[in-house]
Amino acid sequence: MPHPACSPALPADLPLSPEGWPLVDLHVHPDNSTLAAITALSQERGVVFGMVEHAGTKENVYPRVLSTDAELLDWTTALAGQGVFKGVQAEWTDWAVGFSTQALGTLDYVLTDTMTFPGPDGRRMKLWEKEAVLDANPERFMDHYVDWHLQILEQSPLDVLANVSWIPTPFAERYEALWTEARMAKVIEAFVRHGIAMEISAGFQLPRLRFLREAKAAGVRFCFGSNGRYPAMGKLDYALQCARDLELTAAHLWLPEGNGPRGARRA
Repeated sequence: MPHPACSPALPADLPLSPEGWPLVDLHVHPDNSTLAAITALSQERGVVFGMVEHAGTKENVYPRVLSTDAELLDWTTALAGQGVFKGVQAEWTDWAVGFSTQALGTLDYVLTDTMTFPGPDGRRMKLWEKEAVLDANPERFMDHYVDWHLQILEQSPLDVLANVSWIPTPFAERYEALWTEARMAKVIEAFVRHGIAMEISAGFQLPRLRFLREAKAAGVRFCFGSNGRYPAMGKLDYALQCARDLELTAAHLWLPEGNGPRGARRA
């Protein structure tokens, strides 16, 4: 028999925007709140949430990191029947080593980003923290950063890459110059080759339209996410405006298929 966490209780018909896009926020974190409060907010906003908790080895430092089958099953069992999609935010390329295929199968999807980066000593460095040691040369940093995107997309079993095109604060004002056509093309080609969905982040308001237009032209599929902690989840204004500007249809959007995470089957 399937594990109870394999049986989602999602609406038979997902809420839709006037344009026909499913109103789903696949990047919702449970930090500093309760499942009851989050599901109530989902109903209030008319947006179905995809809940993610960090998953990987204990080398990754967060308030909660799922590292074993037992921890993962506690997570997916708690979410079962709550009207949410069940996900994890994977950490590093070795995130799946502690999990069995059966336990991973209780998830609906796996999401990650590139914001944890190899530091000068090779150890994991959170690029958003002020203590992060960055290459002083932004062009050289970006070349290594693009290579890291490619490594994540190629080696980490996942369904969605989130926070796409984010760059650290010291370089953020040079976004348009640093994300050159050649760098975008390398990353977008890897999305297409591995069949991974690109999050349009309403929280970070990224990627910008130039990046998204190139991705759409290449055949990348998209999803919406807020990276939200309570109560800043389900606010999808930027993602929806991008979808309008890009003239997306429902066929351009990716949602979990209901048979476990595609990415986890690569684990």
